[in-house]
Amino acid sequence: MSEQEKQPDIIIIGGGPAGLSAAQYAARAGLSAHVFEEMAPGGQVLVVDELENYPGFEEPISGFDLADKFTKQAERFGAVIHFGTVDAVNHNGDGSFTVVTTDGTYTVPVVIMSTGAKRRELGVPGEKEYQGKGVSYCATCDGPFFKGKRILVVGGGDSACGESLFLSKLSSDIVIVHRKDRFRAQRSIAGMVEHDEHIDTRFLHTVNEIKGDGKRVTSVSLHDIEHDRDYEEPFDAVFVFIGADPRTKLVSYAETDEAGYLVTNGLMGTNVPGLYAVGDVRNTPFRQIVTAASDGAIAAHASAEYIDELKGQAYV
Repeated sequence: MSEQEKQPDIIIIGGGPAGLSAAQYAARAGLSAHVFEEMAPGGQVLVVDELENYPGFEEPISGFDLADKFTKQAERFGAVIHFGTVDAVNHNGDGSFTVVTTDGTYTVPVVIMSTGAKRRELGVPGEKEYQGKGVSYCATCDGPFFKGKRILVVGGGDSACGESLFLSKLSSDIVIVHRKDRFRAQRSIAGMVEHDEHIDTRFLHTVNEIKGDGKRVTSVSLHDIEHDRDYEEPFDAVFVFIGADPRTKLVSYAETDEAGYLVTNGLMGTNVPGLYAVGDVRNTPFRQIVTAASDGAIAAHASAEYIDELKGQAYV
């Protein structure tokens, strides 16, 4: 391993679209950028069968193919991708960060967190089997595939209600179920759902099982808590919005919002100088691949300027 590899300028934790975009822009700016990804470059985008809304592609592209293009482009500019885990990110007294990984320990001036958020799943039979075949966690991504179809939405927070309203513009047959007797969402958005003629709201309901024919979702078994009965209804898609857990454990000293997401400024900087956050791990208002890529580009640009400032101070 070369000396440059031992002490890069930037370590990016997480190899999804945000992290790979940051790596590309950082490397293109002449910085030594290393990405640590514990699974495979691409992150959650890898499980998406078809992406039809990423700019620049007239025809839908698979998540795997898009991730591959992100990866190769970053590597072409000189980014180094490690298939390993990061065990600790310590903030030192001099402002640098000591990053402990399965490939060794690094001391760097900048860390970019691109660790994403772990979505909460229902944990019911059929959910995993039909992911990408009718089970989805993103209405903006997959909703257009189910125009005019019968759609079940699960959840009761802001995301569930907001995504239901979006889906109701694509289909007039939306059912939303929530295990409580009222929505947790803001009153204004919850009221819009309850008064939308295209949305059938059912409180005190849970999902027993998601069923299909092996190729796609065909029905869902539901449990009516109030009347203690199970019943089955046909559905073409199930959208699950029961929350997500941002992966911020490595930098517990950085500021987070009430939901646990890292708080950033317009340059993707956290309250800790030299620590940036991009993609789903930060408190972003819109979680899409295109916005994650934008986050990464901005963070890389800001990181380059931050490193230049540090170098300037060193010469003063």
